[in-house]
Amino acid sequence: MNEKEAKEILDKIVKQVFGVENPLSLKQMVEKFTFDLNLPNRVTDSIDGSETWSSSSTATKFTKMDNARNNGNNFDGLYATQPIKDISDILAKWQHINLITTEFALDSINYAESDMVLESENVFHSTNIIRSKNVLFSDTISNSEFVFASYGSEQVTYCLRDEFSIRCTNSFGTTRSADLTNCIMMHDCGDMQDSMFCSNMKGRRFCIANMQFDEAEYRRLREQVVGWILSPGS
Repeated sequence: MNEKEAKEILDKIVKQVFGVENPLSLKQMVEKFTFDLNLPNRVTDSIDGSETWSSSSTATKFTKMDNARNNGNNFDGLYATQPIKDISDILAKWQHINLITTEFALDSINYAESDMVLESENVFHSTNIIRSKNVLFSDTISNSEFVFASYGSEQVTYCLRDEFSIRCTNSFGTTRSADLTNCIMMHDCGDMQDSMFCSNMKGRRFCIANMQFDEAEYRRLREQVVGWILSPGS
């Protein structure tokens, strides 16, 4: 997984959600929409000095998963026993081997710059991704596909900036919501379609700011909103 592949996936998400070609570069999208997310940081492997990625906010010494498993010996992490006199000896030994594993992944393929990736595919610069596919710059996503700049969401598809949401599709900026389709900037909503800037609503369509509109007027205003969202300066 590399930046070119990530951009291709991102462009698919933008086209699906907003119905327009993505006018922004990968860098512009990242700067615009991921500023407040806890994403993996570039760190140095303490064993071989190479670049690696970790989502830990407290560790100071790191090593890639492959290096952690090898440990320079053939005993699955077990070192030769050495005499220990007191607690200072224990702490010294602990300091030597206490390396936080980076780029941790299990049963996953085509991931990069990521940490804690489980049973997933096509993951870029993300962390805590479980049973998901095509996830970019996101944190704590499970059972989802085509997700960008999202956090704490499950069973979402073609979504950007989803937070603590579930079963949302083709949406942007949903928070603490469920079962939304083709929605933009929704908070604490459920079972809504083709609506924008609503909160604490359910079971409606073509609503803006908790007000009902006809379809033609809604789509006219939505076009302006999409242009505003994807503007480099907004």
